[in-house]
Amino acid sequence: MAILLGFGMARNLTENRTRNTLIVVVVFGLCSFFYLLGAWQRSGSGGGDRIQNWVNEQTKCAQLPNLNFETHHRTSDLPNNTGSSKIKPFEPCDEQYTDYTPCEEQKRAMTFPRDNMIYRERHCPPDKEKLYCLIPAPKGYVAPFRWPKSRDFVPYANVPHKSLTVEKAIQNWVHYEGNVFRFPGGGTQFPQGADTYIDQLASVIPIAEGKVRTALDTGCGVASLGAYLLKKNVLTMSFAPRDNHEAQVQFALERGVPAYIGVLGSIKLPFPSRVFDMAHCSRCLIPWSGNDGMYMMEVDRVLRPGGYWVLSGPPIGWKIHYKGWKRTKEDLRNEQRKIEQFTELLCWKKISEKDGIAIWRKRLNDKSCSMKQDKPKIGKCELANDNDVWYRKMEVCITPLPEVNSVSEVAGGQLEPFPKRLNARPPRITLGSVPGFSVQSYEEDNKLWQKHVEAYKKINNLLDTGRYRNIMDMNAGLGSFAAALESPKLWVMNVIPTIANTSTLGVIYERGLIGMYHDWCEGFSTYPRTYDLIHSNAIFSLYQNKCKFEDILLEMDRILRPEGAVIIRDKVDALVKVEKIANAMRWKTRLADHESGPHVPEKILFAVKRYRVVANKSS
Repeated sequence: MAILLGFGMARNLTENRTRNTLIVVVVFGLCSFFYLLGAWQRSGSGGGDRIQNWVNEQTKCAQLPNLNFETHHRTSDLPNNTGSSKIKPFEPCDEQYTDYTPCEEQKRAMTFPRDNMIYRERHCPPDKEKLYCLIPAPKGYVAPFRWPKSRDFVPYANVPHKSLTVEKAIQNWVHYEGNVFRFPGGGTQFPQGADTYIDQLASVIPIAEGKVRTALDTGCGVASLGAYLLKKNVLTMSFAPRDNHEAQVQFALERGVPAYIGVLGSIKLPFPSRVFDMAHCSRCLIPWSGNDGMYMMEVDRVLRPGGYWVLSGPPIGWKIHYKGWKRTKEDLRNEQRKIEQFTELLCWKKISEKDGIAIWRKRLNDKSCSMKQDKPKIGKCELANDNDVWYRKMEVCITPLPEVNSVSEVAGGQLEPFPKRLNARPPRITLGSVPGFSVQSYEEDNKLWQKHVEAYKKINNLLDTGRYRNIMDMNAGLGSFAAALESPKLWVMNVIPTIANTSTLGVIYERGLIGMYHDWCEGFSTYPRTYDLIHSNAIFSLYQNKCKFEDILLEMDRILRPEGAVIIRDKVDALVKVEKIANAMRWKTRLADHESGPHVPEKILFAVKRYRVVANKSS
């Protein structure tokens, strides 16, 4: 019996050794096989790429309506105690809020001083006064006409305000015809049309050569100048206050033209220094000769070295038009004299004054400027951070330019003409002016966003077809998302959050793109329903401990058109809560994996806003 037991134990040991040896051989063989397969694939020979493409095609995340990440994450890991809690659906706001602009609300504005247009500046509601409901569209709202038809026609139901058709009837701003508004391209200073006016400017300014790409139109009306400058490949940032000229900026955006609600008052414009190739005022009612030239100094701050300032209307051409303007010759003469004095202090050179239009050119650098005298009349601005402009008061001082080695050198670097400018290396990058970014990281960022955009198109194949005209990038970085989409069919408002670690907005402008600073804990300076598509990259991770996700998403809903699209790229933990809130806002959503595969913690949420208009009171 003992012999049999011993024999059985020996046999088991032998079998175990054989089995272990077999396992080792199999594992070694599999490792060798996959190592050789990987080397073969990386070598580019034998069709390895085809194998990889086939695998990716079979495993890519294409149909994701029921994707749910909550089971993979603990409740304690989710931001703001998301967990499995349900969010109560948001109800529509009352009809009175159809055109609600939270930070330019009229009743609140009238409680602020009128000096320097302070009451027309941004005044956002405290938390207890914020709306937590969905802004409805007016009855009869329809999708806007596609560009370029939208430049000339806007459905009346979308902006049901006729006051400008009466107030500006003889100035050719806008006409009401049937169920549409028609924009003939006129303006207070160009009743013959914007094309003729732009041709006058182009006879002095190299508009058609690509040297003027970004423009600023102060007091823009319905933005007809910006609309027609697009024919010259010039992107114009237009602004006007929300005042008695009802819906100016709303008309501009409905036409498909970049614009925002703003005023030149007491705080700095939401742009970095040295970003616009041209600034323009056509009877914009800004008191350029007042406040010791402070408004002209702010324009000087945002103009590029060698940029152009255009002023048409009072007081330019006063010798001919003083009677029509109902002002005395002496009054107008003194106003122009003061303006000329300030331009001399700023070292601007007047290059033309003809037919009621005056044009100055900003200095290329400070090296030979008269303000370098031992006792200048106006001091230089002392800025710890030149990009720190959000809610900062304007000052009576001149913003110094970067140092140069010669009087002919362009301060801050020479830009390429557009469109070469779009993908050229921006001077701010090559000169190392943006901390954390190099030429290499800039070029890598470009390639990365080209890849991202191509992946977006696989989900939303209407992205660059003209279906989406007004596009916003909420956290634009270096502007590479906009650069990848660049087309005459669309434009992108590139927003840099004020809490971002590094300001890259200057780089965006050096690429021939436009944008502005903004804090997403507050309402954006635009009307409801003014953007066709909103792109968000890591916004919710950035603002996770700053303000409620609901505040950001409800603001996105406010400014998004009915049936507009949203693309949100962020960490999966943030997107879990974002998707819950989006569903509570009645958005249609789809959660997709990162284009590099399901194991990347970053995901993409695609959403579409449902069509929603004011409800019938009888219902």
